[in-house]
Amino acid sequence: MMRLTINGTGHQVPAEPRESLAHVLRDRLGLTATRLGCAQGSCGACNVLVDGSPVRACLLPASLAEGEDITTLEGLRDDAAMAALREAFQAEHALQCGYCTAGMLLAARDLILRGRAHDAAQVRAGLAGQLCRCTGYDGIVAAVQRAARTLSR
Repeated sequence: MMRLTINGTGHQVPAEPRESLAHVLRDRLGLTATRLGCAQGSCGACNVLVDGSPVRACLLPASLAEGEDITTLEGLRDDAAMAALREAFQAEHALQCGYCTAGMLLAARDLILRGRAHDAAQVRAGLAGQLCRCTGYDGIVAAVQRAARTLSR
């Protein structure tokens, strides 16, 4: 049994020691915004926040997340930066199939909060580890910049 704090709530979760955090979140707790894409840490679809920083949940054994503050996309419903990003992604048509969206939003939020979303080159570099096979990234980059401008007002 593992004790995990997810989205501000404590959970006792039956899980194997080597089971990935992504599997525990999806299969044991029903937090399906965390996607499993490549399961090798290359695509970013499984991003979650661990103590406020983006982490690939497919690579992190859930046992190593005990005692950490884990936040999934579901836990950011009332977050101002996430609200600006959701609005901007819709306005800039940065969504297509949606598979990468949760991981992309978490990475984009981190860029904005660290002040690294001022120009397209910064955004592209910051999102380099996030794979999207549908949009070609132009809409995503525009959305991140738009949200950053909205939040800086």
